[in-house]
Amino acid sequence: MPLSLIDVPKDVEVISPIVEKTLKNGMLIEVYLVKNPRQYEAALFIEGHYKPGPPVPRHMENTTESAAYWMGVRPKVGFSQEEGDEILGAVNVQNKLHHCYFSDTWGVEEA
Repeated sequence: MPLSLIDVPKDVEVISPIVEKTLKNGMLIEVYLVKNPRQYEAALFIEGHYKPGPPVPRHMENTTESAAYWMGVRPKVGFSQEEGDEILGAVNVQNKLHHCYFSDTWGVEEA
């Protein structure tokens, strides 16, 4: 795990960086490929701090040229179509390669 990452959950293994960008306000945004006990996912880090949220980027309802996907919760971070596709591709390839069944249950309440 890179030494600069903070608040990584105990059951998460950081594998490799996928996307890195600097926002207009100067904040560093990094998305890493991570391994949970059951599957590979994408994890969002803002200024090196882990931010909870969906395990892969979610498609925005109203897309723009600069934002087609989002990740994170408070704050949400927008990603371009290319960035979102790159993140999704990296996660999907690892899950297929390692025969992991990917399940995105983030935000789904159990009945």
